[in-house]
Amino acid sequence: MDSNLLKVFVAVSEKKSISLGAKKLKVTQTNVSLRIKQLEKNLGFELFHRVPKGVLLTKEGEKLLPLAIEIVEKVKEAQNQIRNIKKQDSLIIASTYSNTKMRLIPFLQKLNNDYPNTKLELVTNNTVNIKKMLLEYKVDVAFINKEPELEELTLLKRFENELLYVESKKKNSSNTIIGHEDICAFFNGLKKYYEHLGITDYEILELANFEVILACVELGMGSTLLPKSIIKKYGYLSKVKTTKIDKKIVDIPTCLVCRKDNIPKISNYLKEISF
Repeated sequence: MDSNLLKVFVAVSEKKSISLGAKKLKVTQTNVSLRIKQLEKNLGFELFHRVPKGVLLTKEGEKLLPLAIEIVEKVKEAQNQIRNIKKQDSLIIASTYSNTKMRLIPFLQKLNNDYPNTKLELVTNNTVNIKKMLLEYKVDVAFINKEPELEELTLLKRFENELLYVESKKKNSSNTIIGHEDICAFFNGLKKYYEHLGITDYEILELANFEVILACVELGMGSTLLPKSIIKKYGYLSKVKTTKIDKKIVDIPTCLVCRKDNIPKISNYLKEISF
């Protein structure tokens, strides 16, 4: 069975429309209609009921859909695994928001200089979502916070972060954790540090911007925990009180990782890269 026909079938099923399915696949509506008819002819039964507002799956179509989705995903996985057998023609890179502030630009510049013919694509998100994208083969390599715990992932390179506990110089900070979001590694690192200090009663303030976080800390609205490089980047090293965190208490490295079954051709280069 032609997997391309199943791909068309899945797209139309998801959109409940021939025209919207065609738009998703970036082909003509006529092309999609012909492929659906071809698949129906091959199978010997109709897959869709044609209705005024689109299409609905027949009983046979409903039975086929989960099988078709599985086949399409398996084909996609196989294509991803063999895509770079001969050369690294493209690389999709994901990065945490914090890493974009620390080392992403020099990393991209170095990679572009050394592999000018490799097409680079970039995605930014939090570690939780990035791991999901890796597992779904949506990205090739990724910067995440902490070493990977998932069996499917492997470490390419570890980057150390000098973590600082940040307080206001002007007045005693309230027992408020100020951080990026509750799933942020540095946010939860501060919770762990508070436990080390014996602080169990505290409030939480979530802010999406590191510069705003530091500004609020300077004003005495709370404390935060961030890599020194981020604090330095925004010019706050001299504006706030900082305490270096012992790695035995909190250790949050930035790690460049990939799937074990989707290792880039330039993996040896990535393991040794410096910038």
